[in-house]
Amino acid sequence: MSPTQLPDHGAVLAEVREVRRAGIVRLRELRLPVLTGMSASPGEGSPGEPRFPAVERLLRTAVAAIGGGTLQEAAEFSLGLAQGTRDWPPADRRRRAAQVYGVSVERFRKNQELMVLGQVAEQLVRLASGAPAGAAVPASDAGTAPADGSAPASALTSASITSEPSARPRPLAPSHHRIPVRAGGHGGHVTLHVHAVDLLRDIDVVVSPSNTHLALPEPYKSSVAASLRRAGAVRDPAGRLVEDSVRDELRAWSDRFAAPGLSVAPGTVAPTGAGALAWQGIRRIFHAAVAVPRPGTNDYDVQPADVTRAVTRVFALLAEENGRSTDAGLPPLRSLCLPLLGAGRGGLTPAVSFAAVWAAVEAELARGGDWDLHFLVRRPERALLVAELLASTDGAPTEEPGP
Repeated sequence: MSPTQLPDHGAVLAEVREVRRAGIVRLRELRLPVLTGMSASPGEGSPGEPRFPAVERLLRTAVAAIGGGTLQEAAEFSLGLAQGTRDWPPADRRRRAAQVYGVSVERFRKNQELMVLGQVAEQLVRLASGAPAGAAVPASDAGTAPADGSAPASALTSASITSEPSARPRPLAPSHHRIPVRAGGHGGHVTLHVHAVDLLRDIDVVVSPSNTHLALPEPYKSSVAASLRRAGAVRDPAGRLVEDSVRDELRAWSDRFAAPGLSVAPGTVAPTGAGALAWQGIRRIFHAAVAVPRPGTNDYDVQPADVTRAVTRVFALLAEENGRSTDAGLPPLRSLCLPLLGAGRGGLTPAVSFAAVWAAVEAELARGGDWDLHFLVRRPERALLVAELLASTDGAPTEEPGP
């Protein structure tokens, strides 16, 4: 397969997931046009033979290219490639793959499984490019570049998902992608950020996920809420804490509006200032209470409906605050940045989280909401998924270059 015909990572991943559901033993029954086309490469099957044996050989080669360890072992069990698992039901294969990571089946399904299958898809794309196992696909080969110079959505896969060295230097993956979207006949663009939340600049409002007790995590942690708390704190020249601004304002809001010792309703949004982040052009932080603590554990439950309700409330709160800003002679809030709410410890998959967030965004855009919208993810593989989901709203497979 030539570089100009490289398959899209998202399409490959979709077919790998189909194989996981059905199992290797049912390959003959599956419609896998992308994998079938890839298996037609030299050395993958002979003329006239059925294609499904070649697809199985291709999958085995890709899994072997992962290079061992828990990732390869989980991939073998997930797809039924491990010895003796060929005819196992999908539930049994998933259960055995979860044991590799020492997690529950549900936790594996929502977290590690997408990573495992995504890496199988990544190896398949590398094999299609002709790159040696473990080498990165050059960014220029990750899809055909449109004549207008815009980057194909699959360009996110090549330089982003792997950190392994390649034979020659490759360009750094861009951290901003401007993607066309459409809702209710209204077109627009969304900017996708692929970096830590504390690197945001000149965004009026950043949405921060929170639990229903509006208790912020400790600032040394890595979550979006902890990062915003840490970045919003005022410190002296030696780095010592002077004022924990975001935490203090959120506590003041809770003292005013929430019943003492009780949680707020899921979907509640509490607005605060941005503290020291104001120096980066961040004006407000909206804390979206979507995670309900599970009694007796350190885990949370997040319902997609609560995520949609919270984002809907975010837009209503924007309108309310803009009314007050107009009265005070202040510039309106125009730009809004949304993370994948509930996709961390809340347990939602990135796809489910995006769908819940997008349901509210789409409704707002369909009614003519004129906002400068941004999405934020930190991991490149999630950026790929969000880019594809955003592009699908417009019916366009490509994106415009970011700033």
